[in-house]
Amino acid sequence: MSASAVPKITAVPARLPRIGCFARQAGKATSSATGSGATAITAIQTQLNPSVTGQFSISAAPSATLQSARAHMSADKSANSGASSISLADEDRVRQVLVDSVLGLWDVVNNLTRLKPSHRDRYRVTIFGSARVQPGSFGYEETKRAAAALADMDCDIITGGGPGLMQAANEGAKSSNRGHSVGIRVELPFEQDVNAFVTEAFEHRTFFTRLHQFVLQSDAFIVAPGGIGTVLEMTLIWQLLQVNHLENTPLILVGSMWPGLVAWARESMLSITPPLANAADMDIPQCVANAGEALAIIHESHATWLKLRPARRS
Repeated sequence: MSASAVPKITAVPARLPRIGCFARQAGKATSSATGSGATAITAIQTQLNPSVTGQFSISAAPSATLQSARAHMSADKSANSGASSISLADEDRVRQVLVDSVLGLWDVVNNLTRLKPSHRDRYRVTIFGSARVQPGSFGYEETKRAAAALADMDCDIITGGGPGLMQAANEGAKSSNRGHSVGIRVELPFEQDVNAFVTEAFEHRTFFTRLHQFVLQSDAFIVAPGGIGTVLEMTLIWQLLQVNHLENTPLILVGSMWPGLVAWARESMLSITPPLANAADMDIPQCVANAGEALAIIHESHATWLKLRPARRS
């Protein structure tokens, strides 16, 4: 990768990477100060969802667990209002302070992620797949072709930012010159470098926050052949669709390896009493034989998305 192509850090909160991510993008690093609560929220949501219209809606109220945690912290604060400090030798109280602080951080994060963009400016497709597939192979070239076709439809492409099929998708997106090529990475003892075709990169220290960002940013998911990591990503999206935390979001499984997995789930989960899932849950993933069939599904979903998109202000 040439020096000019190396993504640079932009808008990085000083110490937030430990609970979230930091962003990098090709070009000049930028930063800005926020002058109001509304501006701060917009800045945070732009970091989570870089391509939004600026209109936000608030999702359902916080869970009962978080409400209970808040009540517990409030009661604990009242009970300890007379004590301005806690000795590190008091292990029980120190442990409780740490627990309460972590719960409080999760409360803040969960409240911020309730703020959803009413509509993004661009349709975004995440492509999951193996890091081990080599350039020049059929799977690599087919993934690259599919990503280029999606970019030609004015879709942005999101991947894990690594090698293999992730690189193939980013390469296809970049070759089109019409779609953004995004990579969402995670710290690993290997595969550290973002691939050369990513123009905007996000890096996480945990798989948990990384997966959350995939969910926040994507309008559709294509799952190419892959290993355990790809299965993890696919089953997370499947489960979120099952419980309606994601809606109207295609989950498309491409290739011969996936129908057997779905058939196993159907047989194993529905054949006992009581069933471990609903029959309709098994219809959530759409298994297709090739990239062409996946593109047809995305094309239909994208057309519906365009019809629902608010008219742009002149």
